Amino acid sequence: MLLRLLGTYLAPYRRPIALVLVLQLVQTLASLYLPSLNARIIDDGVAVGDTAEIWRLGAVMLVVSLAQVVASVVAVYYGARTAMAVGRDVRGSLFARVQAFSAQEMGRFGAPSLITRTTNDVQQVQMLVMFTLTLIVMAPIMLVGGVIMALQENVALSAILLVVVPVLVLVVLAIVSRMVPLFQKMQKRIDAINGVMREQITGIRVIRAFVREGYEEERYSDANEALRDVSVRVGKLMALMFPTVMLVMNVTSVAVLWFGGQRIDSGAMELGALTAFLTYIMYILMAVMMSSMMVMLAPRAEVSAGRINEVLDSEPTILDPERPQRPEQLTGRLEFRDVTFGYPGADSPVLHGVSFVAEPGQTTAIIGATGSGKSTLVGLVPRLFDATSGQVLIDDVDVRDLDPAVVTAEIGLVPQKAYLFSGTVGSNLRYGDAGATDEALWDALGVAQGADFVREMDGGLDAEIAQGGTNVSGGQRQRLSIARALVHRPHIYLFDDSFSALDYATDAALRRALVPRTRDAVVLVVAQRVATIRDADRIIVLDDGRVVGQGTHDGLLETSETYREIVSSQLSLEEAA
Repeated sequence: MLLRLLGTYLAPYRRPIALVLVLQLVQTLASLYLPSLNARIIDDGVAVGDTAEIWRLGAVMLVVSLAQVVASVVAVYYGARTAMAVGRDVRGSLFARVQAFSAQEMGRFGAPSLITRTTNDVQQVQMLVMFTLTLIVMAPIMLVGGVIMALQENVALSAILLVVVPVLVLVVLAIVSRMVPLFQKMQKRIDAINGVMREQITGIRVIRAFVREGYEEERYSDANEALRDVSVRVGKLMALMFPTVMLVMNVTSVAVLWFGGQRIDSGAMELGALTAFLTYIMYILMAVMMSSMMVMLAPRAEVSAGRINEVLDSEPTILDPERPQRPEQLTGRLEFRDVTFGYPGADSPVLHGVSFVAEPGQTTAIIGATGSGKSTLVGLVPRLFDATSGQVLIDDVDVRDLDPAVVTAEIGLVPQKAYLFSGTVGSNLRYGDAGATDEALWDALGVAQGADFVREMDGGLDAEIAQGGTNVSGGQRQRLSIARALVHRPHIYLFDDSFSALDYATDAALRRALVPRTRDAVVLVVAQRVATIRDADRIIVLDDGRVVGQGTHDGLLETSETYREIVSSQLSLEEAA
């Protein structure tokens, strides 16, 4: 998973990666050359009192050190830049994929998990790339070069490496093998804590209304402690690794000094060579230590890469047509032809054989008990879902065959839960038409009965709107959402219970104002209140996902028992008549 992800997203950065590798090679070779120069200064300069040789070799060391610093700085710069670019690209791909998800995929992954995958999981992969390019890529060069240079200084003393390196590798592998399952648990615990926190932030009003702060604090504490426990176990293993590696390195240093001192005493080795050999041994162990960092980062990055690929590999169930149709002009005539829809894994369909036609210039209302499939029916038009069987047609063309851009241009959707984005009143309304003038926005607000309260807001169209529209009331959110759809000027208006937060007077005034604006459009209204839809040209009565009545208000009172029950639960017989 990790190699596949990196192979895809590192490919565009071959040149900077090649530059980093060259610079890291230069830096590492310079580092390996310096101890040899230092040994020559000791043996050929200090030991014999040759000051000129000391100055000459010192100047060479200065030039080599300067080249090392320059190569290191440039390598780190390009390595970090490449890592950040890879993180940006992966996040962009995740965002694009999530934007293509239907409600089904969103429900399968869940918002908290998608947020974690886009932030924390990408960060793990990004960190691995950054450390690899800026630090860990040096490890194999330094390891091989250190062994060669150590053998060049003294072959007999290099036998210590045959014991030290395997011990160090075994210690690192033993610790890392226990860390991999813990990293998997950690990412799932992060998902869980994000989920709890998102619920609590979104539902803060409900929590306070029912005085459940204590219960929610306990939920968050449980999720937090679960994450803490896993993190502590990972931290303990990490804390165990570095002291263990340092112990091995220090024991190795003592062994080198002990046996090297004996060889100097016997004349088989010079003091400068011992100094250089000790440095090379440290380089070799440092290379192993840097490799251990790679081994620590890679398992968590592998887990994160798997989670990222799971999203990227998920094919949306709502697919664009292979040969999309782009009619030059549409009237918006909407037809449901024997439509059946069932959610994946559900025992039975939500909708059964629904058929009706909504003509331009008419208002078609849908009413029914809670759970009868009204919102699902509306969601089939903009392809939030696709019908399991049957067809949804616009001007006799299946919506699944139309270009998605054509579908979105034809439809103005006001969802059941009105949602506003952070920004201003104007920026939210211009979601319907980015080029709309202020006059067009005020006109739409006037029809939606929202002009008065917007004028009273500080700044009018430039008044700030908080994320989700939390700084305005539910009724104001609904009116702004309706105004946004009016700015879009579509041929099909879908009002999914969009008047529920309005009082009867505002509801009636808004519906009257809509008539001239939607005279040539299809208007599909889902409502719970009979008063909202009694004047509709056609009323569709749904019961358990089936159409059990069609007609006008007066006609359905005579022919539909289900409609009469709905009406009698809200209005007296005199009011209904």
